[in-house]
Amino acid sequence: MGIVKKFRIKSFKDINPMIEFENVSLSYGDRLILDNISFKINQSEIFGMLGPNGVGKSTIFNILIGLIDPSNGKIKIDGEEVNKYPIYVRAKKFKLGYVPQSGGCFADLTLLDNLRAIGEIVIKNKISMNDKIHYLLSKFELDNIKYIKAKYLSGGQKKKLVIALALLSDPKVLLLDECFAALDILTIKMIQEIIVNLQQENQITICICDHQARDLLACVDVAMILSNCKIVAHGTPSDLINNINAQKAYFGNSFKIS
Repeated sequence: MGIVKKFRIKSFKDINPMIEFENVSLSYGDRLILDNISFKINQSEIFGMLGPNGVGKSTIFNILIGLIDPSNGKIKIDGEEVNKYPIYVRAKKFKLGYVPQSGGCFADLTLLDNLRAIGEIVIKNKISMNDKIHYLLSKFELDNIKYIKAKYLSGGQKKKLVIALALLSDPKVLLLDECFAALDILTIKMIQEIIVNLQQENQITICICDHQARDLLACVDVAMILSNCKIVAHGTPSDLINNINAQKAYFGNSFKIS
C-alpha cells in the first residue's frame, strides 16, 4: 500500500501540546504495565502508538480518558492536569472522542438511529443535531445504507459509523483504538483517508494505536513504539524506520512502508 499523505516535518515550537504524559507508570500488583513514560502530542497532529498486542497501547487511552488511574505521573490535556477529573467530566470538558477497537454502536439499531441516539445526548438543539447527522452521512458516504441495522454492516461501514458517532460531539481530540484491525486493504485505505481529511479540514488532534506498522505509519505525522513497558523510539515515520531501537524492538531491519 502506498503512502496516503506526504509526511510533513512540522515546526511545533510555538504550539502548545494538546496531550502530555509526564513520568506515567501503571502497575497491577507485581505486574508492571507502563514504566515511567513521557510523551507529548501537539495540536492538530496525527500521532501513532505502535507495539504488539498487550504492550499497553489501549491502556494509555484508558488512562487518558479516565477509565484507569495511573500509579504515578501526570496527564495534561490542553495544558491542564486532568488526573482530578472523573471520566464523565473529562470527556465533556476536554472534548474527547473515542473509537474503541470493537463495538461502539447499538447492533440492533439502524445506522441512522445510532446517530440519532447519540446525537440526542450530545447535541441539545434538534435542528443542529439533524444538520450534523446529515453532514456526517454525506461526508462518510453512509446515506444509502442509513436504514440498515448496525449488525448487518460490513467492517468498514461499521468503522465509519463509529467514527461518525465520535464526531457528533465535535471533539478536539479523537482517539482511535486499533482502527485498522480485521479490515481489508481497500477499507484500510478509506479509513486512512478519513483520518487525514479530519486533520486537514477540522484541525482535530488524532491519536491512533495499532499493531500494524505499515497501516499506521501511512497516515501519521509522528509515532512512538512501545516495548517492555517503555517507549523505545519516537519520531516521524522515516525516522522510526531507520531507528536502531525500533528495528530491534519491532520492525526488524528490512521493513519498508511501501
